[in-house]
Amino acid sequence: MYPHILLATDGSENSVRAAKEAIKLAKCSANSKVEVVMVTDFDKSKQDILHAQSAESLLLERKRKISNVEQLLKDEQVNYKITFLKGSPGPEIVRYAKEQKVDLVVLGSRGLNTLQEMVLGSVSHKVMKRVHCPALIVK
Repeated sequence: MYPHILLATDGSENSVRAAKEAIKLAKCSANSKVEVVMVTDFDKSKQDILHAQSAESLLLERKRKISNVEQLLKDEQVNYKITFLKGSPGPEIVRYAKEQKVDLVVLGSRGLNTLQEMVLGSVSHKVMKRVHCPALIVK
């Protein structure tokens, strides 16, 4: 069905729900692979780097944030890969999805109201508007 599914996650409850949907879709086909992508925002990564004791501890902290999603994939025996990216989350997910020629992007909704979305712009909204493949936003 979808050989290459990109699951954008940050470890939040919304992204865990998105992971569950990605798993359902991946299990429809034996050759599906879920690529778990976590994007560290430039502004936040500067603070993380300043407070981190080492590059290894920074990577361990990022892995810890998405460990709940990784555990779901392991439990369901879904073929997966984890990729860490740096940049502005919305544009970076779109760029990476296009570059890797993914078949489907799955991500959680932040649940912003219309006014907040117009003012702030959510990651899910930016991805949905700009990605060149099917996208599933999970509430």
